[in-house]
Amino acid sequence: MPYIRTSKRSSEQVTSSRKCSSSEKVKVLENESNALRKDEHIRIALYEDVEFHTITTGFERYSLPYEALPEINRCDVDTSMVLFGKRLLMPLVISPMTGGTDEGRKFNRLFAEAARRFGLAMGVGSQRIALEDPELTNTFEVRDIAPDILLFANLGAIQLNNSCGVESCICAVTMIGADALILHLNPLQESVQPGGDTNFADLASRISEVCRALRVPVLVKEVGHGISARTARLLVEAGVAGIDVAGAGGTSWAKVEMLRLGSNLPQSILAKKGKQIDGGIGEWGIPTAESLIAVRQAARGLVVISSGGIRTGEDIAKSIALGANATGIALPLLRSAAVSREALHEYLARLKEELQTVMFCSGARTIKDLRKLQITRIGAINF
Repeated sequence: MPYIRTSKRSSEQVTSSRKCSSSEKVKVLENESNALRKDEHIRIALYEDVEFHTITTGFERYSLPYEALPEINRCDVDTSMVLFGKRLLMPLVISPMTGGTDEGRKFNRLFAEAARRFGLAMGVGSQRIALEDPELTNTFEVRDIAPDILLFANLGAIQLNNSCGVESCICAVTMIGADALILHLNPLQESVQPGGDTNFADLASRISEVCRALRVPVLVKEVGHGISARTARLLVEAGVAGIDVAGAGGTSWAKVEMLRLGSNLPQSILAKKGKQIDGGIGEWGIPTAESLIAVRQAARGLVVISSGGIRTGEDIAKSIALGANATGIALPLLRSAAVSREALHEYLARLKEELQTVMFCSGARTIKDLRKLQITRIGAINF
């Protein structure tokens, strides 16, 4: 698979300061480390086995009605919908992935171009690195090529207990001209990551402060291990506008961090480590379908996005029928974009064709119709 080669530019930018105080030097080293970590995340996601093996999304346990006489013309099937006041041509968000390095910039711009062409929403990766080093702002900026897309800014919620506050959140939104802010939750990833931030105490109250202060919608998402009904209720009380469940069954970020940690270990240790990853903590989480159902019940009236292992148009259709307002995809788009712009566009075009086919054969002409379908758990199918 072709891959955009790692550039040294980001680390050179970070280390270009001539005379720094000791605290500034520490910050320079932290930013250089963060930039390298972001490039390692891309490499691992592209080339390593980072998906769940023992947990599936759970969508295979649900079935949409099949109508041999749908009474509609497939050409009339309309996959468009409105999300946060903007019309999307398909209920799909290009989930937050990257930024902060030259590689991240190239991918973000490929995703933004595709989002504009296919009428999708898009989120950028965590912008903390650019808040600390404004020279990296351009690795997140995409408005010049996608002025009208629904665009999400992104920060780690845990940073609200550290260096970031309301002003940082406002800055992240302003930095890229975003329509909304995503605060991501990742306690398992932080626990596995060397030096990870694990002080999640009283974080719901910090999120609430951000929701009250910002003039744009605030969403909260997991990174691939799911959101429970309990967490959803806490987020409702905090005043969030939406929740992205990011359930288990797709990419395991615990595995990504384990593989990154083991990248410099001897092969004999890596072999043992791989066994731990396959059957251990890297396989922990709430399946996407189950997380979606729990969050929808606990957060009635809020926007709910279904992500985590979404791979096909049928997954998108099942998500909508189970209560999602939209869906999100990351890894397949990253891997397609690493091949070529054309491969990325072909993947998205195929997704839309699959979604249209599933809607047609289910008798749903619009996304609104799709939401009304009676999806059934396999084993209790009504004919």
